[in-house]
Amino acid sequence: MHLVHKMVIGLTYDLRDDYLKEGFSYEETAEFDLSDTIDGIEEALCASGHDIDRIGNIKGLVERLASGNRWDLVFNIAEGMYGFGRESQVPALLDAYRIPYTFSDPLVLSITLHKGITKSIITGAGIPTADFVVVNSAEELATVNLAYPLFLKPVGEGTGKGISDASRVMSKEALLSVGAALLKQFRQPVLVERFLPGREFTVGIAGSGEDASALGAMEIIFRKDPFGNNIYSLYSKSHYEEHIEYRLPEKEAAQSCCEIALKAWRILGCRDAGRIDLRMDDQGVPNVIEVNPLAGLNPVHSDLPILCRLQGISFQWLIKRIVDSAMRRVNHEW
Repeated sequence: MHLVHKMVIGLTYDLRDDYLKEGFSYEETAEFDLSDTIDGIEEALCASGHDIDRIGNIKGLVERLASGNRWDLVFNIAEGMYGFGRESQVPALLDAYRIPYTFSDPLVLSITLHKGITKSIITGAGIPTADFVVVNSAEELATVNLAYPLFLKPVGEGTGKGISDASRVMSKEALLSVGAALLKQFRQPVLVERFLPGREFTVGIAGSGEDASALGAMEIIFRKDPFGNNIYSLYSKSHYEEHIEYRLPEKEAAQSCCEIALKAWRILGCRDAGRIDLRMDDQGVPNVIEVNPLAGLNPVHSDLPILCRLQGISFQWLIKRIVDSAMRRVNHEW
């Protein structure tokens, strides 16, 4: 593997506690990081011999840049707060100052945050994904012409925000009520798609372009529920020890998921590391349901590190692989 010399690496992130103190809700801050995530990343980077400088969120970055601070590389996991371009704000600022950073560029992060645009691109590339429409108003809900059951979620949220057992709808009445509630709560369009009834997986990917490779597939098993629910929601993710079992699938299913995920990763131009979530249709074909180019990196609780642990990959190796990938790009492009 390409060796990276000792660097000063800045860390950009949104610390959840900061936003909770400002009065934001549990759900509003669901994508933001806990202090042990930042600690874990810093420890892993230090173990590779780098010096770490905690920058914090975009406001902290603006202040530091204005003061003349610069870094060899920024390890960026900042999610942002407002708009479809919120994950792109820190990378765009770093691009303006010609400071290299980990993970995808502003274009990719904006596209993949909008689930409708993402699905349009991968559909055009022949990658399987459920039939869908993006609904902008309560009036448009009445015009949806897809076969039930359907699945509803905000078009531009992550970490299961806006997803609950009510997201799977079986009737026009439920479509109208659930859709209207999501439009009102999240103030953004709603993705309406055919519900995929099969097994659910996530694929970890490291690298960029032709250098990208799958770290493996992990199946998400829903523990027995007296109500028969199997929705990977914000609640089930937050209480995964009770509701979810993570398991390595058989070779055939893993290979199928990894091939589709890698194709989507490359078509979209994702970089360095992340996850692609898939669910099988009624024919057993894995369909892409989510693209996560800025995947959670809590060493214990996030899906990508959990997947790596199941594959025998250490958290330190994962972080080093991300930095190596970023620097390989930097040395080639800059």
